[in-house]
Amino acid sequence: MKTFEVYKLAPIEPVKASGCKIWDKNGTEYLDLYGGHAVISIGHAHPHYVEMISAQLNKIGFYSNAVENSLQEELAQKLGELSGYPDYSLFLCNSGAEANENAIKLASFHTGKKRVLAFREAFHGRTSGAVAATDNPKIQAPFNETANITFIPLNDIKAAEKELSTGEYAAVIVEGIQGVAGIYEPEKEFLVELRSLCDKLKVVLILDEVQSGYGRTGKFFAHQYSGISADIITTAKGMGNGFPIGGVLISPMFKAVYGMLGTTFGGNHLACAAAIAVLDVIKNESLLENTTSVGEHLFAGLKGSKAIKELRGRGLMIGIELNDKYLTIRDRLMMDEKIFTGTAKYNILRLLPPLCLTKAEADIFIKAFERQIEIIDNE
Repeated sequence: MKTFEVYKLAPIEPVKASGCKIWDKNGTEYLDLYGGHAVISIGHAHPHYVEMISAQLNKIGFYSNAVENSLQEELAQKLGELSGYPDYSLFLCNSGAEANENAIKLASFHTGKKRVLAFREAFHGRTSGAVAATDNPKIQAPFNETANITFIPLNDIKAAEKELSTGEYAAVIVEGIQGVAGIYEPEKEFLVELRSLCDKLKVVLILDEVQSGYGRTGKFFAHQYSGISADIITTAKGMGNGFPIGGVLISPMFKAVYGMLGTTFGGNHLACAAAIAVLDVIKNESLLENTTSVGEHLFAGLKGSKAIKELRGRGLMIGIELNDKYLTIRDRLMMDEKIFTGTAKYNILRLLPPLCLTKAEADIFIKAFERQIEIIDNE
């Protein structure tokens, strides 16, 4: 049997990692500025993280949600405190797609309605409901096509009001920052007005913070820059630092009913140990502050570069839109400079490094970026 080839793979096989560094099977060292799609939040192989998971594995790795698991309560308490949502409830699952799927389902249960308002170029996952709310027909099978989702442009409050005023919508789902689209942020005023509109029309506001949450932007959730609160917040990627886990933070306005949501593996003992370790490190090592500081350092070092058409993002969620002449930089950074970055579309570099990235490591990238510009100019 062979693997089902749905990924285009770089010819590199990582076998070891620590902090923001990765080593491949040949012993070559790379600087990781992508964190495996924003998953590595506290750094590879953090000692506290490794210790927590190892210790838990030697106790009990898994049992179902049919019995008590105090690790879930500890995780919920710490997440509520650090995120600024202490009065919300937590439903645990295994991925961002599952988190969004359950968020949409919960909104529909609550309102008795079935339509969802989403935004152009949104990405919410690949499961049935989440992919329907994702603005990419190429990854939607005919089975996923539905009239229950409407897409409008991001930051268009008039279009949102027009749709929501029909009274047919259960929810609006919006990313804290659109990641896959190329690092596009909802404007502060737009989110404030959208919050007001949802309150007025009794529509559930879902903030998808799967990529932009867990400190990625310098605040725990990106939407907190606008000063609003969401009714439901979804999270995943940075939550487990590589261990599969997702979460749905749920406003007190929702009433839990036995059986309305469920999962076999969600909130298992190992996943909770991993997620608790992540929160411990974020708090104890002041990673939110580090994210802000190093992010500002990166922006300052890249600003004004002739290779860059536009620089977007917050904290350590950065989109570098390249001018056409310099589109080969991403591959050159990986193969020649030994630096991992990501992409969005064909012309945007995405930087999503571990939140423990140092200014010295950021400078390595900035100098490599400048060096490759010079090489391209001289070719």
